[in-house]
Formats: sequence, C-alpha cells, structure tokens
Amino acid sequence: MPSDQEPEKEPTQPTPQDQDQDQDQGQAIGQKRKAKNNGQERKTKQRRGRSDDDDFRRRNDLANVEYIFENGLRKVKPYFFQYRAYAKGRWLQRPLLEFFSEEFQDRDKEYYRHAIENGIITVNDQPATIDQIVKNNDVIGHKVHRHEPPVTAEDIQIVHQQDDLVVINKPGGIPIHPAGRYRHNTLIHVLRKKLNVDTLHPVNRLDRPTSGLIVLGLNVDRARELERAMSAGQIQKEYVCRVEGEFPEGEVVCDAPIKTISYKLSINYVHNEGKQCKTIFQRISYDGKTSVVRCQPKTGRTHQIRVHLRYLGYPIANDHIYGTDTAWTHLLPKGEAVDDTQSEALIKKVQEASPYPAGLWQQDKATVTMATCPDCGLELTPDPDARGMVIWLHAWRYAGDGWAYETEMPAWADENFATTANGKSDPAAAAGATTSL
Repeated sequence: MPSDQEPEKEPTQPTPQDQDQDQDQGQAIGQKRKAKNNGQERKTKQRRGRSDDDDFRRRNDLANVEYIFENGLRKVKPYFFQYRAYAKGRWLQRPLLEFFSEEFQDRDKEYYRHAIENGIITVNDQPATIDQIVKNNDVIGHKVHRHEPPVTAEDIQIVHQQDDLVVINKPGGIPIHPAGRYRHNTLIHVLRKKLNVDTLHPVNRLDRPTSGLIVLGLNVDRARELERAMSAGQIQKEYVCRVEGEFPEGEVVCDAPIKTISYKLSINYVHNEGKQCKTIFQRISYDGKTSVVRCQPKTGRTHQIRVHLRYLGYPIANDHIYGTDTAWTHLLPKGEAVDDTQSEALIKKVQEASPYPAGLWQQDKATVTMATCPDCGLELTPDPDARGMVIWLHAWRYAGDGWAYETEMPAWADENFATTANGKSDPAAAAGATTSL
C-alpha cells in the first residue's frame, strides 16, 4: 500500500482502525483467492517482462527486523521502507494528490502535498506533481520512515504442531497480518521468525485485541482444505467473553443482519441491508456487575459477536469500539438497526476522535507539541498501556471432523476475577493466572 497508515491510524483512543476481524473468514478468504486466481492470467499478460527479481511484492526483509521489549510491549526499531503498488482501477485517471487524500484519509491533504512535492511519493520511481494523472500500470511509491505501533510482548503459545499445521494461542494486542502501520509487529512475522518458516497461511482471523486460537497451514493445500471445511460449516467454534450487566440465563439467539458501515474504519453494525448472520449465547456466570458468556457464531461476519452483544444491550465490558466508554456510543442504539444517515454520523464521529499525530510537515508548527523523530519529523507519541490493548473476547475451542483444539481460559473468564464498580477491569486482578472452565 502506498500509505504508511492505510487503513490504520494512531488514535487518541482505541478505535475501529485498531481491528482486524474477530470472526473466522474461511469463506471470504476462499472467495478472494478464487478471484485472485481467476485474474492472475490477465495480470501476468499485462506485466509480462518483469522478472521475479524485480517484483517488489516478493520482498522478504524479516531478517533485518530489530525487536525491542520494554514495559510489557514488543516494539520494532523504526526503519525506512518504500511502499510500492500497481495503480488500482479506482485510482486511474485521477490527480495524484486528489486520490491520495481521498483514498488514504489517515493523513491530511497537507501531508500528501508535502510528500509529493518533496519526492517522498513517486510514480514509476520518478518525482511526480500534485496534479499528475494516475495511469494504468503505474507503480505508485511512498517512502516512509516506519514507526510501527507497539504490540503486546506476551508470548505466542503453541497449542499443537505437525508437519503441515500449527495451532497457536494468540495473545490479545497483536494483529495477525501486515497491514497499515503494522508489518513486523504482527503475528505472522513474529511466528515466521520463531518457527523459522518462510510462509504461514492463517485459516481463521481475530481482531488485534482479541485473544485465542488461530489455525495456520504450513502449506497452501492444507490451509485451503481447512478453509473449505470452515466455509461449509464443518468446523464448530466457541468463544468466551465478559460483558456489561446481567446477561439473561438460558440460550439467547441473535440473528440481526450486519452491514459494514465503513471498510476503511472497520465499523460494522446491525442494518436492514446487512448480511444474515447468527450467534448463540449462553451465560456462564454473573458477578453482580458483569457476566461471562459463551458464544457460538454460526456465521463469520466481521465483528459479529461484538456487534450482536452491543445490539442486545450487553457489550463486551472493555470493548474499544462497541463498548459504552466511546465518544460515539450514543450512535450505536440498543435493539435498533442504523440507517444510512446514522451510519454517516457514526463515521464522522469516529474520524473526529481519531486524529493522526502531527509532524514537521505541518505549516502551523504550533500543532506539533511533542518531541519529533529526527529522521522523519513525526511526533513521538507515548507508549500505550499494555493492559488497554486487549478486549475480553477469546476464541476458546475449535472442532472439526475427528479433531478439536482448545486453550486455557484467560484470567478474566474466572468467576473470581475482580472488576471495578463500573464493570471495568481491576488492574491487579488482570495480571492473574489463566484458568479452565
């Protein structure tokens, strides 16, 4: 991607840009790969003549990464990196500044003007102008000094490993795939380095703040086999979460349709034009303030469990998007679908609450209030609290034909876990050991 921030930001508070997906996307993954394969011959013809050695998409710079561990965080030493991407269809025949400022809204127009005029953004490895028209087969470049956000330093536990498969217990607070500002500080890169393997193929996906089981194929064939089973409904999934309030006893079924309100911000909610989905909930315990709930998603929509819980009026107690402590909580109505007007208001409110850090490219230098990086001028923001990088949602158990994997339960799922009067975590209790149901 040409932008260092697409599609994620460094927000003032955790926002939807911090998320990947909390539901299994086997069907979606398979569809994307099928579409990709169908278009491969056409792309090969268009780009014939470029050797593999010249293909920037095959770069592997994992050996050069330098990790730093401090304050419960895993950090990556900042490094220079050039994003390069072939121009996409929706970019074509548009002025360079216009498409950057509209496609990658994580930075403002002032930054992109600065980047183009100073040769940081290029077209076909050459300096460009702000009104240069993007053409088919153009290679758009964006050289940045990458400051990857910190992630949790918690170890990635191996649950099961064999010749063609590895199952891990993902800690909350680390994304799975390189995307946006994350590259080396991702589950895939950390695991590749840990296991000394060239490639990993995740079958299911979880949000960055969500913990739990991730199944990864060590080759494409094994991953596709499991993806087919996932899309056919042959793999049963069980999650556990801690929600606000006294969740009803007995089985609770929610089948409200969910629509993606914003792909760029990864916001989803119940909408009459949404996709059909179904989640089965059952309360495990109640401590007077919060409830521990077992969740069985029967479909795999993005943020399905979290959206359905919010819709029912029992959001995950520390959810950064769908909880009750956000600046946009009033725009997520209990028991009601949102319409397009409400969706637009929600997007606007989230964007207002999620400014990108200032930098020395700003004409008004008074907006730069913190120390800046000597290499790129980016404001150096304080480290986040590692405890605030997780939510109380955990992928506990996956089972298929003749196999099943599960993890220990996280500490917050224990019935003796202490929460504060408002249902949030007690920091001292949050450091407790894991437990099993």
